Amino acid sequence: MATTKLPIQPTNGAQAASDDQPRRLASIDVFRGIVMFLMLAEVLELATLSERLPGSRLAEWISFHTSHVPWRGFSLHDLIQPGFTFLVGVALPFSLSKRLTRGDSWLGMAWHALWRSCILIFLGIALRSLGRDSTNFFFVDTLTQIGFGYFFAFLLCNRSSALITVVGGFILLSYWQLFALWPLPDVAFSWQAVGVPYDWPHLMDGFAAHWNKNMNPAWYFDTWFMNLFPREEPFEYNAGGYCTLNCIPTLVTMLLGIIAGKVLASASKERSSFPAVLVSAGVGMIAVACLLDYFGYCPIVKRIWTPSWTLLSAGICFLALAALHCLCDRFGKSRWAFPLMVIGANSIVAYIMSWTVEGPIKAFFLRHVGSWPFAVLGTAWEPVLLGSAVLGTMWLVLYWLYRNRLLVRI
Repeated sequence: MATTKLPIQPTNGAQAASDDQPRRLASIDVFRGIVMFLMLAEVLELATLSERLPGSRLAEWISFHTSHVPWRGFSLHDLIQPGFTFLVGVALPFSLSKRLTRGDSWLGMAWHALWRSCILIFLGIALRSLGRDSTNFFFVDTLTQIGFGYFFAFLLCNRSSALITVVGGFILLSYWQLFALWPLPDVAFSWQAVGVPYDWPHLMDGFAAHWNKNMNPAWYFDTWFMNLFPREEPFEYNAGGYCTLNCIPTLVTMLLGIIAGKVLASASKERSSFPAVLVSAGVGMIAVACLLDYFGYCPIVKRIWTPSWTLLSAGICFLALAALHCLCDRFGKSRWAFPLMVIGANSIVAYIMSWTVEGPIKAFFLRHVGSWPFAVLGTAWEPVLLGSAVLGTMWLVLYWLYRNRLLVRI
């Protein structure tokens, strides 16, 4: 990682741009800030609010959208990882354009992309190993999954959007076929042996059963791959159903982000009208994903990143990016999002802080301030107020970095 001191200028629709390089877009910074805020907001413990306020439908709705769904379907919280991954792709065309403008060679950029991939994989494993006696070789962390695909995304970034679309479609179709052809277990199969209760209500039947938890080719791959590394005990299954091979469709999420980035870069250079292609593409992907899920051809499951989930989550990201582009870039209305831009400016730092300092900051408040200020609204809201203090403290650290123009990059 490297820390650079760069001028951070307000970004709005009136910002000047050179003829050969797209201007920095506020919409991307704001989108990244929203995604990182949703991740940092886990410290508010809203996922358990419904347990502390039984009978409240609002609390149930909040809890649902601040936690992951058990298997099929999605919540707002499930969109954090694809949003982060999508934005990596969106930023790539801008980054490469800037580096080409300053004269960097393709080989030098390729080595940097490969190095970045390795660092992301290492960081993901390192963060998941915190508090353990040995290295936790865990390959489904967001950073690790991005690291597996980043170099390949770089190789395709300067290709045409049409070629990227074809490659992404081929990957999704091939990955779908791998699951569709995988044999289903017989009636005597012990689901408990793979961490799934036999009466688990989220087991799917019919053709959709090919994408059931811990009984699919990605799970089978992990029973071999994960045991190649030193482990305290043999790997049998992931309790959440997550799989290493999620990195394959995750790459497609990045590729779709690259296409969206190319659209925005082109619109930025040409000062063209609102890129309606983002809206039409987003609506189209969402429609296809919902139809595939409805008819059982490919259920929407984030935990194994099914092709339908890839299309649905990317479609939502297309629409969100289009809306933010219209508001922040076309109309220059980005002042409201300044707190989010502070978070988005150092997204890697924010991600690492969520794993390393949340606990110590919370312990600091409880030790030196006590719990009484956070219980003024009742015990149900105590975790929310304490989490707000922790979140505010982390934001101040990120603001200090932003104010001093210190951007930590890989």
